[in-house]
Amino acid sequence: MIEIQKGERIAKVIARAGLCSRRDAEAWITAGRVSLDGKVLTSPATLVTAESRIEVDGALLPEAEAPRLWRYHKPRGELTTARDPQGRATVFDHLPADVPRLQAVGRLDINSEGLLLMTNDGGLKRQLELPANGWLRRYRVRAHGRVTAARLAALAKGVTVEGIDYGPVEAQLDRQSGANAWLTIGLREGKNREVRKICAHLGLAVNRLIRVSYGPFALAKLPNRSLEEVPSKRLREALGLEDREKRKTRGKGFARAKPKPNRPGSRHGLKKPEKTEGAGGGKPGIGKSGANKSARGTRGAARTEQPRSATKTGAKPAARSAAARTKPAAARSAASKSKTAKPATARGGTAKKGTAKPKPGFAKPTPKKPAPKKSTSMKPAGKKPAAKKDNRKSHANRRRPS
Repeated sequence: MIEIQKGERIAKVIARAGLCSRRDAEAWITAGRVSLDGKVLTSPATLVTAESRIEVDGALLPEAEAPRLWRYHKPRGELTTARDPQGRATVFDHLPADVPRLQAVGRLDINSEGLLLMTNDGGLKRQLELPANGWLRRYRVRAHGRVTAARLAALAKGVTVEGIDYGPVEAQLDRQSGANAWLTIGLREGKNREVRKICAHLGLAVNRLIRVSYGPFALAKLPNRSLEEVPSKRLREALGLEDREKRKTRGKGFARAKPKPNRPGSRHGLKKPEKTEGAGGGKPGIGKSGANKSARGTRGAARTEQPRSATKTGAKPAARSAAARTKPAAARSAASKSKTAKPATARGGTAKKGTAKPKPGFAKPTPKKPAPKKSTSMKPAGKKPAAKKDNRKSHANRRRPS
């Protein structure tokens, strides 16, 4: 179905359907060939809507096709207009019969050749012709005369020829072949005979002009008088429609996984937090020897108390006391246990606090007897304890009974 805006002129709708141009549609309306909702029209200024029923010569107006684009290799000697009053050949005389009604995008004079874009949509034609799209139209030019690279570089600032201002021109000298110079000229405007007038301003007479590209579309190796359709995806990319649709649909697929925070002790360099006695809501654990786990590592701590400067200077670390060396591990664990553990109740009573409850399905661990307590008093370092005097007499000195 043709998309009709509210209050759109009927001649524009007929032209969009591909039957004719807008001017021809106006002439058909004046001639009484067009009817609207069963009534013959005589004024081309009539406005229609999407619900309007339009007929041309008694046939319902066909649905408009999607905008399409073709590349055509125009030869010299053909006009780009639909009809010529003088009867000269046009580019439409050699088109295949199975293509819809086409319109030329831009213009190429009868003596120019090369790439000519053609479309079935008038709106697309006007869009591609606007200088605001910034598309560069590149030409290969053979001109009689000589020109310097400096004069060509000056065209980048624009030039005024016969009172007409032309925008920046990209021009470079490819080679000088005898009396002729081959140039490459790029324009972003579509003024009439612009390339020829600029070359004449430089003292050059153009004897061959070939358009090699129009925006993102190139002539490439398209044979002479050949017509080739541009793929619809390529056209949408050139018009920026693909990127526009991607932006609309972005974020409607699968959600991206959110990054998880780094856990302590991971490979990202974070250190595991140290467990301290009494921290958290759990109960302190009991080791195999019956001592609290927090009491472990005291011997290692005693070793690391020596400052590093002593090891660097070669000084010997201070000797530990004999009592510290001979202090049994059980005494140290018992001392630590006495600070945190509570005395056990009698057998058959409630379990003492600090012991882990056995899990279901496992045998109940048998309690181990705590190691006997020993004196933890520290003796002064460097002094050995005095030996106790043995009052017992040797076996040899004992008196035998008389």
